[in-house]
Amino acid sequence: MTWAVRGLVAFQAACALVFLWDLAASILGLRNAPVSWQTRELIEIAAAFGLLAGLGLGTQALIRANARQKLAEERLRAASGEFMALVHERFSEWGLTPAECDVALFALKGMSLAEIAGLRETSEGTVKAQTNAIYRKAGVSGRPQLLSLFIDDLLAVVPD
Repeated sequence: MTWAVRGLVAFQAACALVFLWDLAASILGLRNAPVSWQTRELIEIAAAFGLLAGLGLGTQALIRANARQKLAEERLRAASGEFMALVHERFSEWGLTPAECDVALFALKGMSLAEIAGLRETSEGTVKAQTNAIYRKAGVSGRPQLLSLFIDDLLAVVPD
């Protein structure tokens, strides 16, 4: 937090405490003489300015947070596009058939052999044979190593 925000929060807290003390003192009869109307007006004016400043800083923070979220979403979309381009490039390098490409994508998404077979309307044995062919062509021994190839490739990419 910047010093201005801290100061504003402290100021607003002080105004709130003054209002609460005034209310409690009136209810509990802790004060013999009432606060003059000029003093009360000055406190209320200061509190109103403090609230307006808080509203302005809150709005500014919300605008900045929305801008950061939009930037993060754009970067995520770009990274997702880059990932899919990398996946298709590797599949092409390995010489995967269209069916193997589908199975490999489902495997990368973490689906089980039964789920992949259901989606592709084929037997689990066929999917198992295709995954073994994918692993052989990619030079890996299983799904975790296949996924790690893509993660390693993504981590090796140097941002512009």
